[in-house]
Amino acid sequence: MNLLNRSLLTLKEYTQEEITYLLDLADKVKEERRKKIVHQRFIGMTLAMIFEKRSTRTRCAFETAFGEEGGHAVFLSTDDIQLGAKESIEDTARVLGRMFDAIEFRGYKQETVETLARYAGVPVYNGLTDMYHPTQVLADLMTLREEFGRLKGLKLVYIGDGRNNMAHSLAIGCAKMGIDYVIISPKELFPDQSFVQEMREIAEKSGASITVTSQIEGNIAGADAIYTDVWASMGEESKASERIKLLTPYKVDKKTMEMTQNRNCIFMHCLPAVKGQEVSFDVIEGPASRVWDEAENRKHTIKALMLATLGKA
Repeated sequence: MNLLNRSLLTLKEYTQEEITYLLDLADKVKEERRKKIVHQRFIGMTLAMIFEKRSTRTRCAFETAFGEEGGHAVFLSTDDIQLGAKESIEDTARVLGRMFDAIEFRGYKQETVETLARYAGVPVYNGLTDMYHPTQVLADLMTLREEFGRLKGLKLVYIGDGRNNMAHSLAIGCAKMGIDYVIISPKELFPDQSFVQEMREIAEKSGASITVTSQIEGNIAGADAIYTDVWASMGEESKASERIKLLTPYKVDKKTMEMTQNRNCIFMHCLPAVKGQEVSFDVIEGPASRVWDEAENRKHTIKALMLATLGKA
């Protein structure tokens, strides 16, 4: 499959077959890593990594994945470059596109990563914006497939802020791959209705369903995975007390997991987590938790993405 020179801004632009190809390739590079099989497929290549927001998994995944293959990654924070300050995003994109083989961006506005992709002339990867987090969902899909041996027909329930980047991105990934997806959130934090309708149209083609509700009971039974995220994302710290008040009834704990009526149900979280807030300590540290598998799989799916889009698969 040819994904040469493709950017990843959201998973909307990728077909089910293309996502499956990336997951298959991620399985392969993960196995290579475990067997200590070393390739140098990015020798002589460079990756620009632009970070407006702090990062553990995204930065480490991109940097180690690129470096293991012999490439050189350059970390660029807003203290290091003129992105949108003295220099327009368009001009920054043109300059970086002439010096680097690919660009990763992690920041606030989705428009920024879209502008970079429009003007750079090289693949641009969305490492997180306020709206979307597609590389995380690739890792989540990989983790689900490792656990259950399939994606189609699974049921994933997201509990928490229904408007954040994970709620959005999981909706896209599930709709594309045939996973029944339920957002359980306070009505004040429901996703935009036009987005929900768009996802339902995609889901209809894959045989999946998209449900948005404020009620946990009656909507969580039969879940194969329960997913949550922090209640106040980076940049939303001022809303923390308001979110705690709204979301405390939506904390994932042992009782929540038992309500699935599924002994094999797993717990997922993109991390970092505030243990004791959105999820109880015994759940995230318990036998149902797959959060560390998700974290590791960030690296393998990101390596697969770069191999495929840079023509090195």
